[in-house]
Amino acid sequence: MKSNRRFVLLAGLSALAACSRQDSKFRTYRGPDVTRVIVNKGEREMFLLHHNRTLERYKVDLGFSPSGHKQFEGDGRTPEGEYHIDRRNPNSSFHLSLGISYPNEADIAYAKALGKSPGGDIFIHGEPNALAFLSPDWTAGCISVKNREMEDVYAMVRDGTPITINA
Repeated sequence: MKSNRRFVLLAGLSALAACSRQDSKFRTYRGPDVTRVIVNKGEREMFLLHHNRTLERYKVDLGFSPSGHKQFEGDGRTPEGEYHIDRRNPNSSFHLSLGISYPNEADIAYAKALGKSPGGDIFIHGEPNALAFLSPDWTAGCISVKNREMEDVYAMVRDGTPITINA
């Protein structure tokens, strides 16, 4: 009787451990390297590429005023151009996030010429951790995907990966 209870207890603990591993937002990826991220704002799509082969495709939400290149802080636009992934935030208010190297020197110079700040803190991220009503293109200038998708993006994309953001 005692050994039967121990077996049931151990089986239950094992099942709980397996569930908690599956519920983790941190995934493991062992596939081909992501060599570039491409975002096409007009189509609201993001592609993870291994050279010229598409590994994954995601629908995205953008800044609340998505048309055109981000020019200054608070304009609600998502930048356009060539950047790279420059940081990771496992404790993001938006599930997980990968930083984009905006602003570059040209972005800074343009905003400065207007007497404004170019802004910053542009990310690829998931959905808000707090409950929120999300309309399309709801971010302040970031690129957003569903949380489950962001878990895969976070696992697949390394710091230093180039990102091209097209109109």
